[in-house]
Amino acid sequence: MSKRRPPNARLPGDSTPEAEVARMIRVDHAGEYGAARIYDGQLAILAGTEAGDKIAGMAAAERRHLETFDEMVLARRVRPTALAPLWHVAGFALGAGTALLGPRHAMACTEAVEEVIDEHYRVQAERLGGREAALKTTIEEFRADEQDHRDTAIAEGARKAPGHRPLTRAVKAGTRLAIWLSERV
Repeated sequence: MSKRRPPNARLPGDSTPEAEVARMIRVDHAGEYGAARIYDGQLAILAGTEAGDKIAGMAAAERRHLETFDEMVLARRVRPTALAPLWHVAGFALGAGTALLGPRHAMACTEAVEEVIDEHYRVQAERLGGREAALKTTIEEFRADEQDHRDTAIAEGARKAPGHRPLTRAVKAGTRLAIWLSERV
């Protein structure tokens, strides 16, 4: 007869709940930083246009998200990702590059990033379950904002961008890679 492991039992090498929360805060901080940089890049090209006005509104929400995670990183003494300099350049380049292709491409970029972040935040909220209520509430609130940004991008013509499918696939893959790396580095 085999013994079954209790559902909450940890094995050697498993992360502690505290380490798991620190990892969540680190990656969310990095993600909000990257999102702010994407919007900075888009605004560098599209400021003063109708699309730029929509982007500016989304960028303001991302700055608020980043400020919240800045505070969490400090308060909980979480080590930020060492990849922040890369996300600084890559985020801006992605935003500016898609904006140079046109407003619909910038919106397609936003749609793709926000779809990945929506799923990422959903999984985090589920993993937290009934613990870390304040963090879970923040994640759920920010997830709703990200869903709104995705919906705004779609309403602004993201799916009408020439090459929408390959562009969004590439952006999603890059976003997933950035999440994976930021959790670890």
